[in-house]
Amino acid sequence: MTSDFRKLPTGFGRLWTAQTISSLGDGVSHAALPLLALTLTRDPMALAVVTAAGTLPWLLFGVLGGALVDRWDRRRTMWAADAARAVLLAIAAAAAALDMLSIPLLAAVAFLLGLGGLFFDTAATAYLPDLLGRDPALLERANSRLRGAQTAMSGFAGPPAGSALLALGRAVPLLTDAVSFALSALLVRSLPAMPRPVPEVRESLLRQARAGASYVFRDRVLLGLALRPAVGNIAFLAVETVLALFAHDRLGIDTYGFGLLLAAEATGGLLGAGIASFLGRRLGTGAALSCTAAVEGLAILGLAVAPNPYVAGLALAVCGAGMGATMVLGPSLRQAIVPARLMGRVASTSRMLAMCAAPMGAFLGGWLATTYDIRTPLYAAAVLLLAMTAVTASMTSNRRVEAALRAAAPAAGPDHPASEDPAQESAPDLV
Repeated sequence: MTSDFRKLPTGFGRLWTAQTISSLGDGVSHAALPLLALTLTRDPMALAVVTAAGTLPWLLFGVLGGALVDRWDRRRTMWAADAARAVLLAIAAAAAALDMLSIPLLAAVAFLLGLGGLFFDTAATAYLPDLLGRDPALLERANSRLRGAQTAMSGFAGPPAGSALLALGRAVPLLTDAVSFALSALLVRSLPAMPRPVPEVRESLLRQARAGASYVFRDRVLLGLALRPAVGNIAFLAVETVLALFAHDRLGIDTYGFGLLLAAEATGGLLGAGIASFLGRRLGTGAALSCTAAVEGLAILGLAVAPNPYVAGLALAVCGAGMGATMVLGPSLRQAIVPARLMGRVASTSRMLAMCAAPMGAFLGGWLATTYDIRTPLYAAAVLLLAMTAVTASMTSNRRVEAALRAAAPAAGPDHPASEDPAQESAPDLV
């Protein structure tokens, strides 16, 4: 993708602000929720239940959610999802204030937050290329800014704040996240409306969902882009499930220190998001994606053998850099090559594969830690990441990526269906 210095539209600024505010609240909860769970239990499998619950909506409703988003107004879907999550967290904060928290309740909150995230994230992914005219360079710049803000807020600023707010009361971090979602909903509602893609022939929701999934599985580039986060989530959730326990028992890190450890990962993620475009230009998007995946695996291996909190923080920062660059390059490429009318379904299918893999990682981490040692999930995660890098490198090679961009270029625009029948909208197999 070539560099482009055209100005991003005003609407993007409001979208960026909304996601920045919401990401700050997410960062607060990201640190607070595992610590809240630790106040209720020390059982790794119970902690895994809470972690996995937030990913289950993608397993149950992922592809159908994408089909619904392709039918609904995307801006309205985003603000309604954020408003619903604000109400949910306000209720959870009240339960915390009344000392009614439990592992089942935390798991239920995580599940419903994940359901709201499914609709918001899918709609936002489909809305952005329409807002930016599906321009590859603008998409890369926009995703870099969105990812950078998300990383800075949810990882760098939010976790230390969450740890500190938790000291003021168990309800405080939950209420903070509720306020962030409410503000985000108000900002999203002010975004410009985008015209919907050309309506499809009347079909069942299941048939439309199947067309979106087929489009991903029949395109080698899209499948490679989908497999990376899927395998990656198995690895990262195996680590995340035991990270608080690992930090406390092996590294001697207290509650506030755990927030700083997450902030180190976010610092790396911010750097990775910032240099993603440079890596894509320098190495080619496909080669850059392979390099960042390898860096993630090696960094997790470094975390596993870390002798002290400082080395652990450095390893997480390197891992975050790889993740940050990947999360800019991969989505930008997908948004540039997928037809507008299929964007919701393709995005949700790809995200569903990633999120469905996450519960496997959460339970794998809990089982390995219980059966063997607290470091074993980290070793297993490193092996998975490096193996995934080797398998998907050819699927998203520079040659395949450039071919996909050339194929999509003539159809660039807000409405460019591959055919009138979505059941026939299968991508070419770019061999």
